[in-house]
Amino acid sequence: MGTKPLVFVLSDSVGETAELVIKAGLSQFNNGQYQIQRIPYVEDKKTIDDALLLAKEKQGIIGFTLVDPILRQYLNNEADKINIEAIDIMGPMMDAMERVFGKSPRLEAGLVHKLDDDYFKRVEAIEFAVKYDDGRDPRGISRADIILIGVSRTSKTPLSQYLAHKRLKVANVPIVPEVDPPEELYEVDPNKCIGLRITPEKLNDIRKERLKALGLGDQATYANMDRIHQELHYFDKVVNKIGCKVVDVSNKAVEETANSIMRLIRK
Repeated sequence: MGTKPLVFVLSDSVGETAELVIKAGLSQFNNGQYQIQRIPYVEDKKTIDDALLLAKEKQGIIGFTLVDPILRQYLNNEADKINIEAIDIMGPMMDAMERVFGKSPRLEAGLVHKLDDDYFKRVEAIEFAVKYDDGRDPRGISRADIILIGVSRTSKTPLSQYLAHKRLKVANVPIVPEVDPPEELYEVDPNKCIGLRITPEKLNDIRKERLKALGLGDQATYANMDRIHQELHYFDKVVNKIGCKVVDVSNKAVEETANSIMRLIRK
């Protein structure tokens, strides 16, 4: 199979469950050097035949989640005939549950998402965080559950994504002395706004490391202490004008900061 495994993911739904399981398995064998190709919404034997031929041609393996027992058995049998490794991810588990529970499965594809409203809310929140990241569209401010405000390198984006996984719609706004914050920031409920404060020394360290990662010298204005003090002074003016709560992110992991924010929002 070479140094870069190729795995085909077959599913009668979107294939997300199968892909997550397969990635977990692959992580035990290499550091991410693999290819995954999804083949979703498998409903007939012809699609299975095509996938098997492709896997044979590309010397790949197949991982699948099919609830239809006829299609599951067909895929297993045909894979054996042409010597393709096919991993039935859900079948053995469903069979065991049927024996233990003493009842037949519903055999409906995609139920894990159909029955889980949280899944859709989470996806919607993640898409929201991407769309309204870094102040790119101020219209998101009025629609957000939380608005994060901070200077560059205060973890606004990772916090937005982390909170999105908690089904919270988050917009974040960068604070730069030369740019007036959007007017929407002063019109929204201040209880939805959270300022991200950081010490000058910590910010200086983070920005120097960022410059090094970009292959730039750490003497740039971006990491200059006078500039940092100027930005933080302007940040204080903005959050004071809004009247919002502030969380210190200086020595906190993203998870810790996110938990602090959620506690404040709940209050």
